[in-house]
Amino acid sequence: MKSAAKNKQRNIKLVIEYDGTNYCGWQTQKNQPSIQETITKALSKITGQEITLYGAGRTDSGVHATGQVANFFTTATLTPFQFLRAINSSLPDDIVIRSVKEVPSSFNARVNARSKVYRYTLLKSSIPSALNRNYSYFVPYKLSLERMKKCVGYLIGRHNFRAFATKSSNKEDCYRTIYSIKITRKGDYIYIDVRGNGFLYNMVRTIVGTILLAGYGKIKPADIKGIIKSADRNKAGPPAPPQGLCLMKLNY
Repeated sequence: MKSAAKNKQRNIKLVIEYDGTNYCGWQTQKNQPSIQETITKALSKITGQEITLYGAGRTDSGVHATGQVANFFTTATLTPFQFLRAINSSLPDDIVIRSVKEVPSSFNARVNARSKVYRYTLLKSSIPSALNRNYSYFVPYKLSLERMKKCVGYLIGRHNFRAFATKSSNKEDCYRTIYSIKITRKGDYIYIDVRGNGFLYNMVRTIVGTILLAGYGKIKPADIKGIIKSADRNKAGPPAPPQGLCLMKLNY
């Protein structure tokens, strides 16, 4: 599977699905297993080259993905289908490459992304789930879906989301644009889908945590306007647990 160094440089795009339960997150970290490192090692073995993998988003520890995107450069001559089979046969069962495509050299998974879509899943029930415990947040408390939906209008648009970032410095640009938030219920599950041009550290989870406060009746939906204006992390709710969050899609 190794290729000759004389072959031309190619840019390869991957669409990745993973269960983040057993990983420290996407980004490579010292002495901790990460998604990025695991895939990079597989690619280096397949190509016989030192590979650098560029990801579209840095999901946190325990967060999942069905549509993470990454790209890497190589001179390997494998076809996209050959890459797909070779990579998947080298990865653990909780990481799967959904598609492989050769793209122009100018493509960058992070820089070229126009928007990202995250989904947060709540299990609203009096009984937890054994099968979905790693993929949803169990909420046995009384919850108003109507109050949660009223929060949406205050979050849509371009705002300074510093109050919703777990880690941010005074010099960091915390302005982001949220294009849509959809809250739907199917049976015992509530789905919160958030689409935006980019997100700060723990921003989606903190948005969910704040919407939940409104759902519990601890704050009013209109309070979110003041929370955003305050730029004070202490005013927003706690971040919802990571296992309920999934990176669904990158739009280019």
